[in-house]
Amino acid sequence: MSLNPQEKFESLGLSLPPAPQPLGIYKPYLVDGKYLYLSGHGPVQDDKSLIIGRIGEDMDIEAGKLAARQVGLTMLSTIVTNFGSLSKVKRVIKVLGMVNCTSDFLKHPYVINGCSELFAEVWGQENGIGVRSAVGFGSLPDNIPVEVEALFELY
Repeated sequence: MSLNPQEKFESLGLSLPPAPQPLGIYKPYLVDGKYLYLSGHGPVQDDKSLIIGRIGEDMDIEAGKLAARQVGLTMLSTIVTNFGSLSKVKRVIKVLGMVNCTSDFLKHPYVINGCSELFAEVWGQENGIGVRSAVGFGSLPDNIPVEVEALFELY
């Protein structure tokens, strides 16, 4: 018997941080028909604090990848908080990953894999992997190392 996305997540033994509240004038999510748009999320930890730092300066690539996974958990928290279950989402359509890094850092896709791998664990290879962009930035809000926004298809 295969597990649904919520059950798959629960089987991983991971915890969801609190869903973040907007820090500006925007909605954390928007539903248009069968599509769920999530605004950019940062790496919120269980105690509501943010992971802070610039990759290549304050943290290494592995810490950056873990921060991207934490962003993915934060996004899952927004889904569960507002929709009750990860099983309301059919599939990942698009992920945009933004990496706060030094100008000589070139491994943006590797960092964003931290989020993409989590989504693949929850929704499976077919539905958990969508199209993606991973780009470097000179800075991100509050000096977070990673920000991710995504588009999902709902049931």
